[in-house]
Amino acid sequence: MKDNSKILICYNSPVSVFPIYNGKPAETQFEVNDLSESAFSKEISSIKKSLQEYFTDVRTFAVDGNVERSISKINHYSPDVILNFVESVEGISTYEYCMAGLFELLKVEFTGNQPLCLGNCLNKQRAKDILRAHDINTPKALVIDKSGNISAKFFTLKFPVILKLLTEDASIGISEYSVVNNFKELKDHVDFLASTYKQNIIAEKYIDGRELNVAILGNTVLPISEIEFEGLPDGLPKIVTYDGKWIADSVYYENTKPKCPTDLDARTKKRIETIALQAFNALGCRDYARVDIRLDENGIPFVIEINPNPDISSDSGFTRAAAADGMSHSELLFRITNFALSRRINDTQIKAS
Repeated sequence: MKDNSKILICYNSPVSVFPIYNGKPAETQFEVNDLSESAFSKEISSIKKSLQEYFTDVRTFAVDGNVERSISKINHYSPDVILNFVESVEGISTYEYCMAGLFELLKVEFTGNQPLCLGNCLNKQRAKDILRAHDINTPKALVIDKSGNISAKFFTLKFPVILKLLTEDASIGISEYSVVNNFKELKDHVDFLASTYKQNIIAEKYIDGRELNVAILGNTVLPISEIEFEGLPDGLPKIVTYDGKWIADSVYYENTKPKCPTDLDARTKKRIETIALQAFNALGCRDYARVDIRLDENGIPFVIEINPNPDISSDSGFTRAAAADGMSHSELLFRITNFALSRRINDTQIKAS
């Protein structure tokens, strides 16, 4: 028997705000098939259909910059739960936490992570500060102002380092040029990133080793996935780039394949699971998140990213980890929705008592 709860799937309308997304100079670009936001938008109908297996009333709403419209739509529908897939507003990632805050102000329960967690995880330096405060390993890093001004005298990190945009996700701006081996390479790429994205940049000690993705559902660690880089041509850094995630037929897309579950000895597996849960809790994550970890040459794990509300589309890494645990995509969507429904029921009972 289906649940009569009203479910509203909120997601961001696809929009482009940068001239280049994959972090490479314009002269290296060619016509590409970018699967980022367009692919997820196409999947919304599939997600809706999956949830209709469990709920009688499921609707969708594409969020844009018209806040008054969003408030009106949500209030008019009056959902029991919002399935929150909003990762940006009008292409601006830093507004992600604002939409979660709006849901809170409207007193509508929603899936996934709360505003403070979303904001802290998006700012890579702030996330690192929180991890270090909890004695969790993360690579050393420093922030470079969006002016691009930096002096070799005051650059204290040892090369190689990897350059990322401070407050972007989905690997925006990350390419084979992101790993730099000397100050000249660093300055050239900083100049490119600063002029292209008009944002602060974080330079991080590059950990050249295995990359593990740890999906966490509730308080349960799902089977661990590993990105396999063996197929990459010599000379390309072994990293997850924007091309690797979103540009079909690119070198990185074809040669950075996940393996789930990966092969880990029992001791390393336990250590990775423990650190991932510690990071999840340190950043105040809720419902689901993915923790990305690199192992250095000595097998020491370093947390490189915490991703609250990661992609859970049918072909995502998180869904792959759930499948390795015996869970269908529909079941995964239901469990995440049910976390929010349970909170709503508990709040109603508390208010009634």
